[in-house]
Amino acid sequence: MIVAALFFYLFAFLCVASAFMVIASRNPVHSVLYLILAFVNASGLFMLMGAEFLAMILIVVYVGAVAVLFLFVVMMLDVDFAELKHGVLQYLPIGMLIGGIFLAELLLVVGAWSIGPGIPHVIASPIPANVTNTEAIGLVLYTKYVYFFEAAGMILLVAMIGAIVLTLHHRVRIKRQSIPEQVSRPPEMCIEIVKVRSGQGLGGSA
Repeated sequence: MIVAALFFYLFAFLCVASAFMVIASRNPVHSVLYLILAFVNASGLFMLMGAEFLAMILIVVYVGAVAVLFLFVVMMLDVDFAELKHGVLQYLPIGMLIGGIFLAELLLVVGAWSIGPGIPHVIASPIPANVTNTEAIGLVLYTKYVYFFEAAGMILLVAMIGAIVLTLHHRVRIKRQSIPEQVSRPPEMCIEIVKVRSGQGLGGSA
């Protein structure tokens, strides 16, 4: 128990410190690297809880895909962050107001939080020996919460389509292929029949 507690405090401290550095770092590349470190430590906390499936999902999906994609996009765009930060102080009062509201809500939740009498029994109820964690999550996710799962998928699909539409800009003076125009064009636009005299070639006919 002592070793488990030491690992818990180690992972928890590193996770909180990494999360703070994500918002405190001035370099966005460093922020993404700290985000990856936070995900790795959160995965360690899941391993201590016995949720190895969630720990591996956190590493494979969030660290291996999402965070690396963030890092790739940030490094590829080469955005002038000094210009983006120009004029940030004018939004400081609004940011402090929203932060104060969030802080008040957190304090209210922490002050009024209590554990129901039946919750410890539900948490302590063991999973049957013949059912793994992955199978147990699948049984709950695709039966009781299947509609919420499908709704989340639809929201992600709409978000992906919206991101593509918002970032797709057509440049002017660039030739693009139009399949309907190519298919529907008449023969006169495709070929030109020229009567060439003998010995003159195409140059003489022009």
